[in-house]
Amino acid sequence: MPDYAIRPAADSDLAAITAIYNESVVRGGATADLEPVTLEQRRAWVEGHRPRDRYPVVVIETEADGVRRVVGFGSLSKFHPRPGYDGIAELSYYIAGAFQRQGLGTAMAGWLLGAAIRRGFTHVTAIIYADNAGSIALMRHFGFTRFGLLPDAVAATDGELHGMSYWYRAL
Repeated sequence: MPDYAIRPAADSDLAAITAIYNESVVRGGATADLEPVTLEQRRAWVEGHRPRDRYPVVVIETEADGVRRVVGFGSLSKFHPRPGYDGIAELSYYIAGAFQRQGLGTAMAGWLLGAAIRRGFTHVTAIIYADNAGSIALMRHFGFTRFGLLPDAVAATDGELHGMSYWYRAL
């Protein structure tokens, strides 16, 4: 695995976060957005994680071609707006395509799980395309259980319908 650091996202990371997310939109299979998002849309998403000490947005950076740069990001998000669900967080992460399958997704998911435990969450959830073998393997690696499947329900950039799988882990 390459040398890496995970740290809180800063305003200066928004361009990298947006580019990594949009790469996932175009590639398909990782988000239900069908069109790339703007920097301002991604900024609103980051700023929506309040309070930040409870719902972090972080980046993972590594050295590539002699330059340290952001190659992924992740977050713990509010599972549902009703206060009875406050013990549950939704985990999400995105790694730039050129840096996938190098252990950085595992590092990010592990960091987010540790953060959820430190923040006192009781459960963590994830929503994953049902045919995203890499993310499903990662959920299984961390002891998540699939609790639901919404078959052929989500349109993707390839024009096809995909199933969504729902995962959780008690902390």
